[in-house]
This record gives sequence, structure tokens and C-alpha cells, in this order.
Amino acid sequence: MKKLLAMTAVAALTLSANVFAQEGEAIYNKACQVCHSMGVAGAPKVHDAAAWEPRLAKGLDTLVGSVKSGLNAMPPGGMCTDCTDEDYKNAIQFMSK
Repeated sequence: MKKLLAMTAVAALTLSANVFAQEGEAIYNKACQVCHSMGVAGAPKVHDAAAWEPRLAKGLDTLVGSVKSGLNAMPPGGMCTDCTDEDYKNAIQFMSK
């Protein structure tokens, strides 16, 4: 039994974070649309490629850092309490297209 539990734990730890990542549109719908649908407080609107272009030029990792620490009126983590870095990337990619 211990061997089975150990093997299960190792298998779970080796799974990629991408397996658990949420879809960008789902994250947008649950946490981002409140501000990004109407551009509240200067938030770039969803699917406004021109507004997202200078932000994307900074790189996804920089944008994820901004979401996690908060930026201007956006609180740390945005409105997503259970998002991973990969989830934030998926949401940014969805909103910026």
C-alpha cells in the first residue's frame, strides 16, 4: 500500500502545470470581464489588439507579474483567487487577441 501511495504521489508531482491550467476564456468570464469588458479604470478592453500591443511588448512574464502584484486600480491577483501563472497567461492571451 505504501508503495502504491508513493508512486501515486510521484506521478502527481511530475504532471505538468499545464494539465491543470484553466482556459483563457473561462478565466476571463469568471474574473476579468468585470473590468476588461468596458475598460474600467484604464484596463485594456478584451480583444482590443491595439491596447494590448504595448503591454504584450513587455512580455507575458512581466504582465503576469503585474497581475500578481496589482497595477493601478487592479488588485493583486486581479479578481482571480485560484489562478496560477499559466492561468494568467491564458487569460492575457485570450483578452489580447
